[in-house]
This record gives sequence, C-alpha cells and structure tokens, in this order.
Amino acid sequence: MQESQSTKLIIARVNTDIVRHTMRGGIGASWHAMSKDIPLENEKYDYPVRHVNPRGSGYGGNPPVSAKETWDQIYRHASWLGLNFIRVELSQRMYEPARGAFDWENEEMLALYNILDWCESNQADVFLQQMWGHVEWNAFPGVHPLLSAPRSVDDFAEGIKKLLDQLIKKRKYSCIKYFCITNEPPGGTWGYWWSHGSGSGTITPALRKTRQRLDDAGIDIPLSGPDWTSLPPLDPSKIDFDDFVGAYDIHSYDGIDKSRATIIGDWVGWAHGKNKPFFLTELGNMKLGWGGDNPGPKSFGAALSNASDIVTCLNLGVDGINRWSFVNRGDMDGQWQLIQTWDRGRKMFLKQVQPESFAYYGFGVLSRFIGKYAAALESTVNSEDIKLAAVKNKTGEISIFLLNSSDADQSVALTITGNASRIGMFLYQVSEKLIASGNFRLEGKIEKETASGERTIVLPAKSISALTSLHLKPDSPGIII
Repeated sequence: MQESQSTKLIIARVNTDIVRHTMRGGIGASWHAMSKDIPLENEKYDYPVRHVNPRGSGYGGNPPVSAKETWDQIYRHASWLGLNFIRVELSQRMYEPARGAFDWENEEMLALYNILDWCESNQADVFLQQMWGHVEWNAFPGVHPLLSAPRSVDDFAEGIKKLLDQLIKKRKYSCIKYFCITNEPPGGTWGYWWSHGSGSGTITPALRKTRQRLDDAGIDIPLSGPDWTSLPPLDPSKIDFDDFVGAYDIHSYDGIDKSRATIIGDWVGWAHGKNKPFFLTELGNMKLGWGGDNPGPKSFGAALSNASDIVTCLNLGVDGINRWSFVNRGDMDGQWQLIQTWDRGRKMFLKQVQPESFAYYGFGVLSRFIGKYAAALESTVNSEDIKLAAVKNKTGEISIFLLNSSDADQSVALTITGNASRIGMFLYQVSEKLIASGNFRLEGKIEKETASGERTIVLPAKSISALTSLHLKPDSPGIII
C-alpha cells in the first residue's frame, strides 16, 4: 500500500516487559442452545411479555442435532475464530420443564452437549448462562413465566444444583468455569426477566440459596453477577451479593466512549479489589441498528465499533469479552450472527454455513490472535484517531492491535521495546473495502523493522490491523491458548 501525501506520522510504543493485567478469561461469542418456538399465550397473564421477540435473539440459530455435517461446519468456524471464552446459554425449561422432573436427553439439551463437547475438546473456557426460567410451575401468579422471578427460590436453586451436577460431575465437563443464574435482571439500567408481579425483589436471595446448595453438593463453580445491562454505573449500595459471587459481569450495547470507559474502569477496580475477575459477557452496539432483520449488527461499522470496544477493554483490565453472538437466526432481533446458519427468506436452516464476512473477519482479526489468559501490555499512541492495545499470549507470542477510525489512511511509527522486541512480525488487516473486494482471505505479510527497531505501519482508513508474531495461514485455526 502506498502512503498518501496527506498521511500523518503517528508515534506508538509497546513495551513487551510491562504487563498491565493478565486476563482470567479470553475472547469469544455467545452460543445458545435454545431452539424451540414457544407460543406466548400473553392473554393468560396480568403481567405479559412484549409481543415481539420477548426472548430477543437468544434462541434458534443452531441446526437440528441430527444435521451432523452442518454442526461440523459450525465447529470449524469456531476453531477458525479461536473462540476461547464462550458464553453458553440455556433455560431452565430445557432441563426441568416440571418441578422435580428433569429431562437430560431432549433436542435442546443435546445441542448444549454439542457445544460443550466442542469447548471441552478445544480447551475453550465456558461462562455458562441460564438466560431465564420460563417454567409455569415456578412463576408468580399472573406473571408470564418467561419474565417471572422464581416463586420458590429453594426449588430454583435445587434445579441449578441438579443441572451442574449433571454437567460437571456426571458428564465431566471441566470447561465450565463460571455460572450465571439469570440474564439482565433489574438493578442495572434496564431489567426484564425477574418480575414479581405486584411485588418487588432482587436476585440476591437466589444467589445466596444457589451458592449454599452448590456448596452443600461439593460443586465449587463460581457464580457470576449481576449481568446487568447496558453499562450500568457502579453503585456499591446495590451490591449486597458479593459474598455469593466469584466473578462480576455486565453487558454493553451502546458503544464504549470515554464516559462509558470510566464506568468499565470502575467495575474492573471494584472486582479486582476483591480479587475477582470482571467480564463483559455481552458486547454489541444497538446504535448501529437492531430489531427484526436489521443488518446493522453484521456491518463493518459494527465490527469497527466492537473492535474499538475490545481494544478499550483490554487496556482497562477486563478479564473476558463475549460478543453477541456466534450463531443467530438474524430475523428476530437484528443480524448479530458471525456465521450464517439460517435462510431468513425461506425460514429454514442452510446446509452450507457461510461467514458473515464483515462481522466474521472484523472480529476474527482480533480473536484469532488473543489466547485465553493473555497478558495486556503497556502501550501508548499519540493520536485520537488511532486505538492501540497489545497482548502477550501464554505461549509468549505478541499480538498488537491498531484501529484506525478516521476516514484517511494513517502512518504509525511503532516501536516495540523489551525482551520480545526483535521478534519477527506479520501484519493482518481488514477494512470494508478489503473484505468487499472479493475472495478475501486473512493473510499475514512480513513486516520488517528498521535498524532503530521501529516499524512504520500504514493503516487503511476505517480499518482494524493485527501485527503479531503469530503466522497463521488463512485456513488455520485461531489461537485458543
């Protein structure tokens, strides 16, 4: 690429010897197991759910379990992306449709095993998420079971104990590292799933009881919370559940500007001050479109926004980042999917799974080169247009990420110092123009340093670049560790 006359030289530095923070998770995307279409029957309830997609797009993206060849394609895409910290989602209705009556072999549970089998065999860490209960037998009177809090917290906690006993003790899934009892409860800037009808309440009693039941059963999986959305400011007066959680997590759907970065920094400081990890377990930007079959979430603009958020989070000390979402039908709450498994026009599953190119490569240029438990390194850049983050993987490989949000090409004079300063580096770049040019492949080209140890990197307008010591061929899997 030729540098334009208007290109301005920017100074960036990375020190491979100074670690800002070592992640206790990694980078991945939400992968749900739910698939059933369930009639709303809103007319039965005094407290109904919204009439359009009350479950959002948290179900329906996986093909039938019998479609083994299609699942194999999905697995290959998960491997190519290097997904190593995956929020795997389920509902109580899947495994306990009636009080004390457990079903471990239905279609949705078999899909869950498919997902967990891939995670187990590929050493990916799982943040297991119960999205909602959706069981009539434990709902408050008059409240739709999808949004109801559990009427009996004892029964609720007993169900989770049985679930985790089945998955961790009986099926031996060591990949499950955290468990979250419900999705986006009240307490943040928005809440939906925990209605008590005419009364009110919090998730704290359920966290307390669930922790007690798991401890009694010898299941030491940490619980995570509060799982609030969207980037709620830290308010310690609301946190009366610290004794029951081993990790903190929230969601982000507005993009992370400077003010929102401050919010994340506050949460990171709070969690780390208690020696607990902090995760961003849903990441997206609804300002760029959502709802129905809106294509905004799979656009390159969304990929650029997500990459900016990820770079910001790496520098702030976030322990794990999870994009919404890996599989998704794309016709319920926006086209959030990284891969296309569903024909939106014909309402049927595809036999040939394809990447959603802008989202896929825009995410993959980061996820392929960040192993789990990577160390975020000291880095600086003197431009508002350029974002910079660097990591050292557990293997010692260095990956440096440069994001150009401006409308012009930019030249960056990058100096790498420290013990790993003289290693060979490869440059991978994505932009809307590059991906749309046809038959795009994410290939690395050798980037040579000058005698002074400096490299001059030309960043295309509105682009994401990875300069890394990892030389991954276009079809090779991404880095898990």
